[in-house]
Amino acid sequence: MRTAIYGAGSLGTVLGAYLTRAGIECDLISRNKAHITALQQKGAHIVGKVDLTVGVSALLPEQMQGTYDLIFLLTKQLENRKVATFLRSYLAKDGLLVTMQNGLPESELAQVLGAQRVAGCAIGWGATLQASGVAELTSEPEALAFSLGMLTPGREERLQAVASVLGVMGPVTIEENFIGARWSKLLINASFSGTATVLGCTFGEVAKDKKARRIAQLILKECFDTGHSLGITFEPVQGKNLEKLFDYQGRVKQKLSYLLIPLAMKKHASLKPSMLQDIEKGKKCEVDSINGILSKEGKRAGIATPVNDLVVQIISRLESGQLKPCRENLGFFKAFLS
Repeated sequence: MRTAIYGAGSLGTVLGAYLTRAGIECDLISRNKAHITALQQKGAHIVGKVDLTVGVSALLPEQMQGTYDLIFLLTKQLENRKVATFLRSYLAKDGLLVTMQNGLPESELAQVLGAQRVAGCAIGWGATLQASGVAELTSEPEALAFSLGMLTPGREERLQAVASVLGVMGPVTIEENFIGARWSKLLINASFSGTATVLGCTFGEVAKDKKARRIAQLILKECFDTGHSLGITFEPVQGKNLEKLFDYQGRVKQKLSYLLIPLAMKKHASLKPSMLQDIEKGKKCEVDSINGILSKEGKRAGIATPVNDLVVQIISRLESGQLKPCRENLGFFKAFLS
């Protein structure tokens, strides 16, 4: 399959390096001219949990030619409809766009491209763009896993082909209950990415700090309650049943859930949320597609999500420059930490 990675920033650069190293030809495409120039001249340098340099094919969007059988989408969701419209002429008639974005992006993309041309992939690992051409893998290599699926059936053979491509990097699960896999990823992103962005820290620092860990736990609970009210069955993540580990009703299970969080985040302790990276660069982040979508779904389900809603409000103030990401922002959660 002719393959492209559109929005090859931190995650896309890591993905592109692994695929290319395994002999899979793919174009890494980004609007970041400095990044593309560095990739063209020096290759993709992956640091952090691994250290490898791979010569890759890198293009600006205006340099794209022909059509692709497979496009992995890793742009921010801020312009999803516009991006999907642009990519429509570059996606083969029987091609598949696989969104690796956060949140629940498949429905909007399907409105532009058609449901049979859109698949989703929830990824359980993270990366940070350190410099042009240099991406840091912040999750342990054994955490490089993918959950793949579609909202509507009918492209099972093509999904198997996509799984073969991603399988050169790590384990791939084709989910029959893909919406459940999406909600499991949303659960983690809303709780840990949201909290870490507010506090200006990593996932590991959230897990270590007792107050920050409690905020994350409360958002986990709000997400579980919302999903259950909507009939969602949360899928395991890397073989771990999130509901058994972290959902709770009584005090004993609540305490156990709280104690397990640092262990669960051990492989991702160095992960710095993309929302925080964007805010540090003075860019608008994806809070509306992560914590914001949980607030929206909570209202639809009739479930209160006050802690998550507060995270949305604070991150909006971080974006506008009214606040800075820092530990002092824990003070806004005083009513929930008593």
